[in-house]
Amino acid sequence: MAEIPAHLRGRRRGTSRWGGCLPWALILAVLFGGFLIWKFPSFRAQAELGSAYAARVGCSCRYVQGRSLDSCQSDFEPGMEMVSLAEDPATKTVTGSVPLLASRSARFAGANGCLLNPAD
Repeated sequence: MAEIPAHLRGRRRGTSRWGGCLPWALILAVLFGGFLIWKFPSFRAQAELGSAYAARVGCSCRYVQGRSLDSCQSDFEPGMEMVSLAEDPATKTVTGSVPLLASRSARFAGANGCLLNPAD
């Protein structure tokens, strides 16, 4: 009869190497989920603020200064990497958005510069 390898001796049949970690993984997942639920209003508020700021700055950069939309993203503050810009040339509107969290638009209003559109 073949000898049992040393790393398998004393192990019960049908148990896995990571079987004891499952309860800890579940506890960590529940704690992480609770943290996200607790902090979600803060994340959403920061996303709203960032998208509004990006829309306003992007609109001014694009329609007041006449720069390309790609060059306008270099004007963002550090930490705004998640914010993206899109434009509608027909209405002279620039939209700043954070995926799945927030989106705000600003439109060029002639001598008044760029104005944020009311939040939905």
